[in-house]
Amino acid sequence: MAKFSGLHLLFFSFIIATDAVSVVSGTVFTIQNSCSFPGWPGILTGNGGAQLNDGGLTLNPGASIDVSAPAGWSGRIWGRTGCNFDGSGAGRCDCQNIGCVADLNGRCPNELRVMDGANVVACKSACEAFCKPEYCCTGAFNTPETCPPTDYSRIFKEACPKAYTYSYAYDDASSTFTCANANYSIIFCAR
Repeated sequence: MAKFSGLHLLFFSFIIATDAVSVVSGTVFTIQNSCSFPGWPGILTGNGGAQLNDGGLTLNPGASIDVSAPAGWSGRIWGRTGCNFDGSGAGRCDCQNIGCVADLNGRCPNELRVMDGANVVACKSACEAFCKPEYCCTGAFNTPETCPPTDYSRIFKEACPKAYTYSYAYDDASSTFTCANANYSIIFCAR
């Protein structure tokens, strides 16, 4: 089994591509909380698939749960701390920010800027701005080998090295983890 660990449930995200696995029965994720405090793993299904465990669950210290995903499931699983949910599932979590604290609009190249008067309000991707295969990873550039990071995608990754920055189709391996095993152990606060 593949093992992944997170530091104190701050933020752990990876993409599971089980469609690369020809497992008829699907995949089992064993999520274990080895922390000394409760955790609330979040689960987000991609591609409009069935949501697993209502999008998340509570794990007390030392607890574990098996979450079954159907064959072909893809999505993200991450850790959260200090959560408080009401009976309807609405609530908040007290997660520290390990994402991006940089002003990306301020770093945005002129050719990618979205303006509202004199203010930069967003920064387009190079794909959206130029509609060229080399920026959109299409045509002859439709593989990780033929569509490497560009100067534009590096702007975002360098500004936010710890964040999950999906800046182009084959973003780097430091933020996205794709796995091909049949079953997984996800251990928070691994010892």
